[in-house]
Amino acid sequence: FCSPRDFSEAEKMSSAARPVVTVLSTTEDGKTVGTLPMPDVLLTPIRQDIVHRVHVNMAKNKRQPYAVNSKAGMQQSAISWGTGRAVSRIPRICGGGTHRSGQGAFGNMCRGGRMFNPTKTWRKWTAKTNTNERRAAVCSALAASSVPALLMARGHRVSELAEVPCVVANELESISKTKDAMAFLKTIKAMEDVDHVKDSRNIRRGKGKMRNRRYVMRRGPLIVFENDNGVNQAFRNIPGVEIACVDRLNLLVLAPGGHLGRFIIWTQGAFEKLDTVFGSYAAGSDVKKTFNLPRPSMSNADVARIINSDEIQSKVRSAKSGFAKPTRKRNPLVNLGSMLKLNPYVAQMKRAETALMLVNAGKKRRLAAKDPKDGKKKASLGKVQAGSKFAETLQGTPETPCASFLDSYNKVEETGFGKKTGKK
Repeated sequence: FCSPRDFSEAEKMSSAARPVVTVLSTTEDGKTVGTLPMPDVLLTPIRQDIVHRVHVNMAKNKRQPYAVNSKAGMQQSAISWGTGRAVSRIPRICGGGTHRSGQGAFGNMCRGGRMFNPTKTWRKWTAKTNTNERRAAVCSALAASSVPALLMARGHRVSELAEVPCVVANELESISKTKDAMAFLKTIKAMEDVDHVKDSRNIRRGKGKMRNRRYVMRRGPLIVFENDNGVNQAFRNIPGVEIACVDRLNLLVLAPGGHLGRFIIWTQGAFEKLDTVFGSYAAGSDVKKTFNLPRPSMSNADVARIINSDEIQSKVRSAKSGFAKPTRKRNPLVNLGSMLKLNPYVAQMKRAETALMLVNAGKKRRLAAKDPKDGKKKASLGKVQAGSKFAETLQGTPETPCASFLDSYNKVEETGFGKKTGKK
């Protein structure tokens, strides 16, 4: 038997990779009675999304309609008091002499009132699913049942099993006693899974325990047969074991809860009939018209192995030593390199501005090096000289007209200006 560690990641998610399957004996431990080729339906892609969607829709078809009584909460005599009484306008119980009178009624917020939007029996309880979609989901569930890793992930105890899928001789269909059925399960090392189902029996949580479904337990092996010669009667009383005909495989049984990886025990006749029921990649089905088996998108899902193969590596170019980093758009007003690509003259302008800044900075340094007091003295002396020159321009001469007026004006001006200059 192959454990999950013996499978690659691609084989875990695909399906069985064995070309032939061994047919085991029903009475002798470890004895084989022949081999059978692997049916194509067990090699189809495993689509968890399709299985889950179809299972949800199919599970709705078994629901029983329910509804509350149409008169519930509406069997009182109540009427609203209207406006003007500073109370809400909810209908109130009529009459008097009791605490019940005047209490709200009918509304879903009232004690003893009806529920909001009372349930009706004419709700849409069922859901339709495309026929070929259901068939594709069944194919995926069957393919998952042939992968040991998925069986173990679902919780089945198959560590002692000879191989998966488990195929036994047609004598299984003639077993009619439960005692012989238990002996058969021990022979093929499937009793461990049945014991696990027995140990899992517990009381259901919630109110379902009051509604004739008090106990819950896990699912055990699924026996798939071709002809019922008593096998149904033999296995029907073993907890967890279910029976199904190969012509009427149901997704609710192949993937309980929408979870892939049901442990299936096939009879030889049922295993051989899979190609007839579901068809193969070479021929179509004899039963299901307009249906073809789903084909895998890739024949080998190990992408790393494909890329590293000699056939691919011989055609690809050698790896580059370096790589070009992705360019990033930069703002030319902030980034000088981007601006130089747009306007190379910016470099010359920058150099000219830098040179002018250096010249101005030199002038400032030279002016700062001089004594500031000498500059103030020269400034005050210049003002005095300018004032005296202005006063000379105002003074007149004897040759000018009105000499007497100018003589008196000059005396006044000399006296006044001299005082001012003296003060300064």
